[in-house]
Amino acid sequence: MSGRRKIAVLGAGLMGHGIALTMARAGHDVTISDPVAGARETVRQRIAESMALMGDGEDLVKAALARIAVTSDLADAVVAAEIVFEAAPEKLEIKQALFAEVEKHASADCILASNTSVMPITKIMGGLAKRERALGTHWWNPPHMIPLVEVIRTEWTSDSTVEAMMILLQNAGKTPVRVARDVPGFIGNRLQHALWREAISLVEHGICDAEAVDTVVKSSFGRRLAVLGPLENADLVGTDLTLDIHSQVLADLERQAGPSAYLEDLVGNGKLGMKSGEGFRKWTASEAASVRARVATHLRKLEAILD
Repeated sequence: MSGRRKIAVLGAGLMGHGIALTMARAGHDVTISDPVAGARETVRQRIAESMALMGDGEDLVKAALARIAVTSDLADAVVAAEIVFEAAPEKLEIKQALFAEVEKHASADCILASNTSVMPITKIMGGLAKRERALGTHWWNPPHMIPLVEVIRTEWTSDSTVEAMMILLQNAGKTPVRVARDVPGFIGNRLQHALWREAISLVEHGICDAEAVDTVVKSSFGRRLAVLGPLENADLVGTDLTLDIHSQVLADLERQAGPSAYLEDLVGNGKLGMKSGEGFRKWTASEAASVRARVATHLRKLEAILD
């Protein structure tokens, strides 16, 4: 899917503004729809600020903003769209209702994509009349800076729909990956939360504190993950050594099927992380801001290095 396209983004929040930014920056015409007035009123400024943080100059920012329209009317946003990206809250009923409304107004061949981290696309799109043109696109946060987009097909998604989305994302500078089966968490979050489960377990069982967990990851295997994936690493050290290690350690890893009681207690006691000032660790507002700035700086530098 090459050339200038008409794209609708449903949601002007954190994910929606980044998706819209990416598509407008790639030369497409984007209409953002959001029912919340405050989100609509600030989205253009947030896009400009995000582009500035990416190192984009004033001319590039102006050019991207010129390709972006904002509306409160979903029908206006999708009626001429060739692709719709939904970036609504992670509530199944909200997403289902949005796509039911989209299907009333969008053209019959418009591609419909839901951005969700873990929610099965099959459940979101199952009620549509034309399910073959619907799929999932899991963008990572921040979507305008993280290259990966997981493209999730359902049992109904056509090959042509998947291929068109892959080409659109590639041409926009993203790194799309096909997810051939719609499973909760797709690829990335299944891997990420397997690690998080073990990290929480280490703290919960008094093996170390939260700071030690984060230090170990950042100061060891985390340093090479951007250039050496886990299965590449297994081949690098040898599958025989990998098997030997697994024979010793896997039986002792956390295997609880549900969420950790330790995590449930944190949430139950209002310890919600940086936004509340305490989670696994205590945070001041300045410390939280420093972490966010550090991540943004790291991603910019890493992109320059890898390029």
